[in-house]
Formats: sequence, structure tokens, C-alpha cells
Amino acid sequence: MEETPRPTTDAVNVADHLTHAARHRPMRRAVVCPAGRDRYGRTAYAHLTFDQLERESGVVAYGLKEAGIDRGTRTILMVRPSIEFFVLVFALFKLGAVPVVVDPGMGIRRLLACYRSTRPQAFIGIPLAHAVRVLCARHFRSVRTRITVGRRWFWGGPTLRQLRARCLPPFETARTRADEPAAILFTTGSTGPAKGAVYTHGNFDAQLDQIRRHLAFDDDEIDLSTFPLFALFYPALGVTAVIPEMDPTRPARANPERIFEAVANHGVTNMFASPALLQRLGAYGGGKGIRLHSLKRVICAGAPVPPRTLERFADLLTADARIETPYGATEAVPVTSITAREILAETRPLTDQGFGICVGRPINDVAVRIIAVSDEPIRQWSQELVLPPGEIGEIAVRGGLVSRRYFENPAADRLAKIPQDGEVWHRMGDLGWVDRKERIWFCGRKSHRVITPGGTLYTIPCESIFNRHPAVLRSALVGVGPPPHQVPVICIELLPAERRRSRRKLKAELLALAKEHEITQPIRVVLFRRRFPVDIRHNAKIFREQLADWARKKIGPADLRRLRETERLHADAPART
Repeated sequence: MEETPRPTTDAVNVADHLTHAARHRPMRRAVVCPAGRDRYGRTAYAHLTFDQLERESGVVAYGLKEAGIDRGTRTILMVRPSIEFFVLVFALFKLGAVPVVVDPGMGIRRLLACYRSTRPQAFIGIPLAHAVRVLCARHFRSVRTRITVGRRWFWGGPTLRQLRARCLPPFETARTRADEPAAILFTTGSTGPAKGAVYTHGNFDAQLDQIRRHLAFDDDEIDLSTFPLFALFYPALGVTAVIPEMDPTRPARANPERIFEAVANHGVTNMFASPALLQRLGAYGGGKGIRLHSLKRVICAGAPVPPRTLERFADLLTADARIETPYGATEAVPVTSITAREILAETRPLTDQGFGICVGRPINDVAVRIIAVSDEPIRQWSQELVLPPGEIGEIAVRGGLVSRRYFENPAADRLAKIPQDGEVWHRMGDLGWVDRKERIWFCGRKSHRVITPGGTLYTIPCESIFNRHPAVLRSALVGVGPPPHQVPVICIELLPAERRRSRRKLKAELLALAKEHEITQPIRVVLFRRRFPVDIRHNAKIFREQLADWARKKIGPADLRRLRETERLHADAPART
């Protein structure tokens, strides 16, 4: 595919990539979205070409500006995945306005807190979103401009239809700087308070370049993104973006038939899916003998991907297709990547032995280092922070796509950012190590490590041991009590078909498995839970804080004291010998 030229001046606007695509492939479909059902019950679709998306976003940009939204205006966007969603986002980029994007799956209380923290100046949303805004007015006191996508009810402000009611010359995109805010993207808050990462136009530009260079798109690529924010990248890259008929906040409940139908109907070549959705699709497709002949690549991210999930879905693809599992975070993505072939052929056996999950090598120009673990701020980067290969530490990254700061959150900046000569290293909050092939191995979140009198246990390595048991769907290591005197507890979620098995026998088998490996020998408590609490977006990130609180209540104070004493005695044993 012909590459969009990298800007040669400090003036950068992510919307310029759409303008470039519209000039070079005007009649190609840019966005395809579900539009109800036809008379046979099949999904009907509506679309905009690149030229139409370019012109329509310009027309809407004029209307938004007249309504009071301009360069730098922080704007809440609460619109379902649709053609209007794409038009509005690119219109805001053209204006130089700053969309505020929060995952709706995090729950209404946390969502409102995120919005309130950004002091939004404009609000664009569907009627239901405006109803929430009116009912929770104290969170939106700073809003001065209100625009409704759909029918306006009892509040003021124009509708999107009214903003479109003109024929105007092409909109002149704002000449924003590379370091100028382009959007505020909130983290999921799965391991703490959600934080608003400030993405600049330079960040987005570097991110698009990273994706283009790594995935090496052809001229006829068609993407199916089950996560709407990722879908925004593709029209900017000149790739057709197809939105499937599903609830993006609940991917594990998606109807596999609708996903496979979209792949077949549109000749999809590239697909993004969370691990939970990939598992669902693989199980369904394998049972039906489905083959996805058009797919060239599948991108699976959002949480660690079980090898058996990759293995099952790979059976639906052609021999030439590949599955990529990139690693990153809201503040920096994609950072590393590895293919399913390398995982299944080489790294899977090591994962099963407790080495962690291999997330691959750094992509292109992103720098990745493993630094000593600390819960304190680091004021200045130093090479002395870097650990040698093989040692577990915190993953730190630097590059053009890395968000440099959070929105008005200096405390979070101090904990997550390390300055170096005008650049910034971002501390991922994840633990890992680097092997001799320069591959990064993920060992879990820093905040989830279990610190006992006898040493530190890491979630992913320990859980991989227990996940080998044929009855286990997934496991979660948690620490009960305050560090450094935590008691390690392994929580087990069984496969549905195994839930009637004897818990006593299963517990004995799991503890015997733990004794076979040095890293899991300190674990002496096994608790069974029917379903783990997980994030709504990917249905894969386990809320270990909730499990730790549940485990503490299940164990009880008396048993906890006994377990702590046992742990202390075992920790002292080497010194006595």
C-alpha cells in the first residue's frame, strides 16, 4: 500500500491522513456499519466512501464550530459505533478539538467521575446520553455546548442533522502542532483509578506509522474491528473499516454468526478481537467446520491470550494467515508483538513451566527496557535502572506513540513517567523480563505481585502452572493481607463441564501440581469460584483486587493467622539449616 508521507514540519493533524486517503482512493468504501435487517433477516449495511467521509466530516466541522466547538475544546463524545461516530471524530480532529473518550463498560459512577475530571466544555451524544447528563447535571456543569445525535428531547442545543443542513466549501483542517492535544483517552481502571491519557497529534501520527509499517497492508485491505476505537485507525490508513453487529462493551456475548457473516459478506482481510471473543469464535467455528478464507491476519489483544485459544482459532484460518498478539496499554500501543505460530511452536512450553507469557519483540522504533521494581516515583532516567536479561522487573517504554502525560494529574505523572533529555519513558505498571532473543516475557501487573516473608510471587508465571490442569478454565493468584506478610492464595474458575467434580480431589491435585514447581511451592490455599469478576470491555482482565477481598473473607481471621505463621516458619527454614 502507498504510504502517507510523514509530516516534515511541526504542523501535524491526524485528520490529514483521511484527506490523503480521500485523494488517492476516493470511491473506495471507508466505513461500513450495520443498518438494520433486510426482509430475509440478514444484516443490512450502510457505508461512506473515503471522499464522502472526508466531505461529510468537513461539513460537520463547520457546524460544530458554529455551535461553539473549536480548537482545544474538550468534547465528550457518547455515540454508538456508527457512521455518525466516524464523521464526528474526524470532524473534531479537523477542528483541533479534543474528544474525551471513556470506556462505557466501566460503570456509570466511574464513567461520570472520568468525565467530570476533564471539565468538559462540549457534549455530543445520543438522546439517552443527554438524559444521563441532565439527571447527573453536577458532573457536567462546565458544559456550554450540547449537540444531540438523533431526536432532541427536553434539552436545548442543535441536533447533528441541523448542523449538516448546508452546502459549504471544503473545510480547512486546523494546523495543529505535533505536541498539541488531540484526544483524552481514559484507561480502563482495572488496577486502580482510571486516568486520562493525553494523546497529541504527534502521538497519533506515530501510532498510525507504527501500525502501517508493522502490518504491511495491501491496497485492498478490509478491517473488521470489534472495538470501535481501534476501527478509527483504519480509514486514516486508507483501509475500509467494517463495524460488526454486536455490543462492543460485551464481546464475550457476541453472536458468532453475525461476526462470521460480516467476514464473509465483506471479504474481511484484517480483524481485531479480544481473547474472550476469539475464544467464543473459535469454539463456535470449530464445531461448525467454518473456514475464514479471506482473513490474512487476526489481531488479538487486551489481555493475555491463552495458547489453546490461539490454537483453536488458527484452525479456522488458511495456512498463510497469521494471528498477531500485540502488547501495549492505553498510554502506549502497540509496543511489542508476536505471532501465534511462534507461541505455539516455541514459547508455549516455557509458559506452561512458569516463565511468563512471551509478548514478542519491540516493534519498529519503540524502545523497551526492564527496570528495577519500585512503587515510588523515579525523577530521572538512568541506565543504572536497567536490569540485565533474565531478571524480572518493570517494563518501561519510550517512543513517538507514547503518551507523555495524564490530564491534570501530576501525581500519576510522577509515578508513571520518567524524564530523559526532553523525552519520556512510560512505566507500564507491568512486570516482565527479556530473553536472549530480545523477546519480552510478561509476568503480570506490578500491583498484583504477592509479597510474602519468603519472597515475591508473580501472577502470570504461577497461574500458568495451575492452568495446565484439564479442569481449570483460568486461575488467579492473589495476596491476602498487607505486604510483605501476604498469604498467597490461588483462586480457580473451573470449566463449566467440570463444575460437578469433587472439590476435595481437585484441591489435592492442584496442590500436588504446585509442589512440582519451585515458584508455586509457597501456595497452600486453593479457593474455587464459579465465575471471576472481569472487565466488561475485553471480558479477560481479572479484577484481582475483588478476588483478594473475597478470599480474605472466605479464609477468616483465625485461619489467616495460622497461615501467616506457617509462611513465616517456611521463610525462616533456610536460615536455620
